[in-house]
Amino acid sequence: MSFLQAIFIAILQGATELFPVSSLGHAVLIPALLGWQIHAQDPTFLPFMVMLHFGTAFALLIFFWKDWSALFKGALGKDGKEIQRQSFYIFSLLIVATLPAIFIGAFFEKLVRNLFSTPDIVSIFLVCNGIMLFIVDKLRKNVSVDKTIAIADLKVKDALFIGLFQCLAFFPGISRSGSTIVSGLIRNLSHENSARFSFLMALPVILAASAHQSWKIYKQQIPFDNILHMGIATIIGCITALLSTAFLMKYFKNNEKWALTPFGYYCCALGIIGFVVLMY
Repeated sequence: MSFLQAIFIAILQGATELFPVSSLGHAVLIPALLGWQIHAQDPTFLPFMVMLHFGTAFALLIFFWKDWSALFKGALGKDGKEIQRQSFYIFSLLIVATLPAIFIGAFFEKLVRNLFSTPDIVSIFLVCNGIMLFIVDKLRKNVSVDKTIAIADLKVKDALFIGLFQCLAFFPGISRSGSTIVSGLIRNLSHENSARFSFLMALPVILAASAHQSWKIYKQQIPFDNILHMGIATIIGCITALLSTAFLMKYFKNNEKWALTPFGYYCCALGIIGFVVLMY
């Protein structure tokens, strides 16, 4: 992987990790469409992707620092008993929503990705992802914001539902943020609150996935030039993820009626183009 390719993939991952369009799907499909010889089996590929994910996690921590700070402050009882109870409850929702990805991923993620990580299959799943976004936006078209609930009003079974939906992202081409936002909308969150809950969930999920892979690369002897490229790419990916998060939170707040529809069009178009080009 050249330095310019590394920067391109860092920008791509930083944006698509949070946009509901599947970062893994793009990481498989876009290099194939560009004719790049980038292989997941390359000894530097896994360390590179782990570094990029740490960059995304850091961006999420920066953007949602006030949210996490308020939750921890509330859990310590500094804002009264009621806020403490609510903070503990939101923490429990995030834990419940995160557990399915950890447990199911531990057993099935590698199997699923080995079976379905070819660019042509990814194209099909991208179209499926787009259709999912279309359907839920259509179903939610007539739901006004005042009829939606707050994150603290979610029930434990709602958090479990969102967490199970998140596991769809093990299929390359199905978006993690897309599946969690969609499932949040189904459980009657607004687009903005569904995105907020999705991004709060993303931090422990991304950190857990990165930590799981980090032990595998701890003893690898990586050349200094590759480490330098990884560091620069991680910083760029972090900045991209931060800008993407800021854009998306404002976007979801201002476009309650049809927020997912443009992403649905994009996923369907890219999936169809990718399938046609790669097959013919």
